[in-house]
Amino acid sequence: MVFTLIRAASKTWRRLSGANQLPLLVEGIKFTDGIATSDAANRAA
Repeated sequence: MVFTLIRAASKTWRRLSGANQLPLLVEGIKFTDGIATSDAANRAA
């Protein structure tokens, strides 16, 4: 039953559009609207 459900779901899977940014996400870099933000840019003087 589970195998059948997975096969049915896999027909609608799609590739991630930001797969090249996954290593940055794993490193802990934060993203805002798909753009990487640095801590220095968010801090006020």
